[in-house]
Amino acid sequence: MNPLRLSLFLAQRLQNSHYYKHSVSARIIKIATVAVALGIAMILIALATGFGLQKEIASKTAIFNGHLSLSSFENNSATISIEPLFIEDSLRKTITSLSNLSKLDGVTYKAGLFKSKSTFEGGIFKGVGSNYPWGRLQNYLKEGEFPNSRKSSQEVLISQTLASRLELEVGDRFRIFFQNNTNQKVPNQRTVKVVGIYQSGFPEFDESLIFGSIDLVNRVNQWDNNQVGSYEVVLNDFEGISNTAEIIYNMLPSEWDVITIQEKYPNIFQWIALFDYNILIILTIMIIVGVINMATALLVLILERTRMIGVLQTMGATSQWIQSIFLWSGARIFSVGLFWGNLLGLSFYWSQLHWKWIRLDPQTYFVETAPVFLTISHIVTLNIFVLLISMFFLWFPIRLVIRKQSRKNLLKD
Repeated sequence: MNPLRLSLFLAQRLQNSHYYKHSVSARIIKIATVAVALGIAMILIALATGFGLQKEIASKTAIFNGHLSLSSFENNSATISIEPLFIEDSLRKTITSLSNLSKLDGVTYKAGLFKSKSTFEGGIFKGVGSNYPWGRLQNYLKEGEFPNSRKSSQEVLISQTLASRLELEVGDRFRIFFQNNTNQKVPNQRTVKVVGIYQSGFPEFDESLIFGSIDLVNRVNQWDNNQVGSYEVVLNDFEGISNTAEIIYNMLPSEWDVITIQEKYPNIFQWIALFDYNILIILTIMIIVGVINMATALLVLILERTRMIGVLQTMGATSQWIQSIFLWSGARIFSVGLFWGNLLGLSFYWSQLHWKWIRLDPQTYFVETAPVFLTISHIVTLNIFVLLISMFFLWFPIRLVIRKQSRKNLLKD
């Protein structure tokens, strides 16, 4: 019989024998299996929630700002739009022909004072065009509908936070006072109507941002209809954001700049990058715990099988071959733990994905429920990595004990 198949056969017989099932090592191995299962489940939960938060927060930031912002250097240094821009049709066609580009929209930001009948709040009015992709914000629409600038330039979408502070509801009207671009001391005043209420979960947006018609802002700024404050670029693939930003930058006039959302909101993306370290720490701790438990269980199993080891050595078996028997035993035990751990972890993933039973504080995490995200490659890679790294570290204590046991057997002889 092939030595490899023989070692696998003996490893199976070790754990299927009547003596093993009633031995001390059997109970210890059950505890080790539970530890491995819980460890894998914890790693899967950490991966799912960590990747989910990263994906959801990055996606939400891009929904409200685009992945890239094209503007003049003057506009990049300020939250509001200062200088008007106009992109030529030929340049627009060149940019929109990029394979990774999904949408190019002109927007204008204007600071204003929002005044209702009872109170007032300061904030930012974001003017968007008639072709603005409102569908991206559908999940965040709480009441009403999106503004229709083709019908009226007075319709606005306001956050739930601002609506509460201004004591406004859908259908209410309020006034906005804009700072005049000229030297006139009297501000420009516009009356607008609330047609929709949104809530993003981002305090930075919810506490200040109102969506409305770009035509309204252009009239206040005394700009032409084809002029905007900046252009928002939405990409198909977030991973290619840096490469696409560089390509577009080389197309633009020298006085224009390209800003990625990572550069626009560095604190948010630095914070979600820390999730990778959290995942790594949990992965390391769980592997260490699993390896220690498995090593303890296998060492007890080896000590219980000293007579078998001695018999195999008298029959000419090498230490390396005997080690392979116990490594196969370890791999089999670990595989059982992996199975139950995957079952637990993926059950959590599925339940949270469909029922969203874990709630989070949006003021801290920018989301109301814990998002989860996993791919088949994540799961397969994790299982293979954990199994291989665990077997590698189990090899050392098994080798040490087998050699020591071999010396004892020789001395007895």
